[in-house]
Amino acid sequence: MISEFQETLPHQVEALHPTMPPKNKYANVLEHLDSGIMLFDSEGTLTFINVQMAKLLELPRKSLAGCNLIQILLHPELGRFKKKKIMRIYRETIFHRKRYHELIDEYGRHWLITVTYGDQMHGDFLFSVKDVSDYKQIEQTAYQNDKLAMLGRISASIAHEIRNPLTAIRGFIQLLRPHLLQLGKDEYARIILTEIDRANDIIYEFLNSSKPSAPQMTVIPVSSLLKEVVLLTESEALMKGCQIHMEERAVPIAVSIDVKQIKQVILNIIKNAMDAIEGVGVDHSGEIQIGTQAAGRYVQISITDNGQGMDHNTLSRLFDPFFTTKESGTGLGLSVSYRIIKNHGGFISVNSVKGKGTSFMISLPQV
Repeated sequence: MISEFQETLPHQVEALHPTMPPKNKYANVLEHLDSGIMLFDSEGTLTFINVQMAKLLELPRKSLAGCNLIQILLHPELGRFKKKKIMRIYRETIFHRKRYHELIDEYGRHWLITVTYGDQMHGDFLFSVKDVSDYKQIEQTAYQNDKLAMLGRISASIAHEIRNPLTAIRGFIQLLRPHLLQLGKDEYARIILTEIDRANDIIYEFLNSSKPSAPQMTVIPVSSLLKEVVLLTESEALMKGCQIHMEERAVPIAVSIDVKQIKQVILNIIKNAMDAIEGVGVDHSGEIQIGTQAAGRYVQISITDNGQGMDHNTLSRLFDPFFTTKESGTGLGLSVSYRIIKNHGGFISVNSVKGKGTSFMISLPQV
């Protein structure tokens, strides 16, 4: 009886799971890859496209079968942005024999495109497209950490060498100030002292960007901190042609923070917002909206302006040390802010559209 069972079992299993022809099996695997796949034959005709690639092109698969490159480019539903990218990849592949392409799409995602051709493909061209946004984010974070570590090493070596001479110069200028006053040149002394203080402030920012001091925590309602910041900035905002509106919450939310450090972060973001609004033009009615909300174990502080906004390139480098779009900026303010929020166990994010404005979101742990 057992021998009969052993003989019949393979046939029963085969009946339940018929063997799939290898060709169909491999096609099914390609269909459901998370990478986009396109195959052109030696005549330039599209012979295969998987589901993911059709989604990336935002075109129906049925309308692409049997098309050549020209017909795909002339497809009425293909966006202008994608047409330009396809043309660029075609030129670099055919004329420059480039097999790997990296691009950023209109949604800010990073893609790696690999082209396979040659004798092993018998004249066919295989295009595979993979979303590498996560890898790019990891790479960018590692790069950011490397730069901050380098910044720390540089700051440690130069801080002593610069601050000591500045202190000595400041002291001698103060000793000479009465003599300059007698000569009617006190304005020179004032300018020198102001510039020395500015240099010291830059060095302080520089040192903080590499290693901000450990937070001295105090429990405080978020609303009281924001009201104080609004009072400090509203007169400057009016001078720059904008108004600050703060959303009042019925139920206060408390956080444990270093008040001085978080105030520095919020002031920096609001001043950047004022500069962005001022850059639009004198006829622009600027507004800065400040709001708070609870989100799980975090409290979120949003600072939104209707200024000139930022493009993707600026956004991707916004928290990099020394990166600035201002003529007189040091490029350290947002880098310091990023590190301060991180040291508080929170995080900071930003969304911006060129010509429409920018929104910063600061998330801090609730008490």
